[in-house]
Amino acid sequence: MNLTEVFRSFQNMKVAIIGDVMVDAYLKGKVHRMSPEAPVPVLLLNKEENRLGGAANVALNLKALGAQTYLCSVIGKDHAGETLIDLLKDAGIHNHEILFDEQRKTTVKTRVLSGTQHVLRIDQEDLHSLESSMEDALIKAVKHRMDEGLDALIFEDYNKGVLTQRVITELVSYANEKGIKTTVDPKNDNFLSYKHVSLFKPNLKELIEGLAVSIDVVTRPESLAEAAKKLREVLNHDLTLITLSEHGIFVESEASWKKISAHVREITDVSGAGDTVIAVATLCLIANLEPEQIAAIANLAGGMVCEHSGVVSVDSNALLLEANKLS
Repeated sequence: MNLTEVFRSFQNMKVAIIGDVMVDAYLKGKVHRMSPEAPVPVLLLNKEENRLGGAANVALNLKALGAQTYLCSVIGKDHAGETLIDLLKDAGIHNHEILFDEQRKTTVKTRVLSGTQHVLRIDQEDLHSLESSMEDALIKAVKHRMDEGLDALIFEDYNKGVLTQRVITELVSYANEKGIKTTVDPKNDNFLSYKHVSLFKPNLKELIEGLAVSIDVVTRPESLAEAAKKLREVLNHDLTLITLSEHGIFVESEASWKKISAHVREITDVSGAGDTVIAVATLCLIANLEPEQIAAIANLAGGMVCEHSGVVSVDSNALLLEANKLS
């Protein structure tokens, strides 16, 4: 298949995302003076905006690429939770596997912006792990979705408590039994819990902290390969993608490894770039592209969304246009 056919095939793919969802809220305006009450800026507010964040942003990216998308998570029974459900409905994302827990609050990250400059971020969240009854309900819901037919299950971990050790282990095992690909965007708490998955995508900081290793991307790129080998020995997974920020992306399979440089861009905001990378990489994996192709296209996509302010999803047509230039 050429890349046009590959991108067209995304429309036939069914992908579920399980993980921490959140509302990304924005207070936008202009700082015009310092407060006389304390040494802090005064922002003249002119716009408020709510967007989907976390695992929900992965779902947005998948939807933008044409895939049939299912979101599985647990949120609070609160106003922010209602806002999130409304945003999902507006985006056309299937949310039947979103469960409500009266013991949790829905995560909201509020960013205060003066123009494109971040002034402050305010987080509202609960970080405790799910109670066993909620684990039961979530596992049951996701297994049902897998029984209905999926090509891949993405684990989007933001350390907010939805992805517990039990949830991870049971769902990876069930997916593997059914031949469903599993891809992971990890965080530190469960970093080494994702054994036997299809694709594991940490960023450089997460890899260094998760394995307690030293890596020098510039002078010793082979140190990435050494860390990836160590990771493989622990997780016994199929493919590693490591996002390297301005240094690009690293891909490693059992047979080979390669570091791909970043493309020169006007970076405005890196928020949500990792969400885009895991979404694109998952669809390319389902399409059976070679590891280096998967990494190259995901690397492009992650860079493209960084050119925009705030958390945004990738433009499928623009990505295809740039990806074709690589070949």
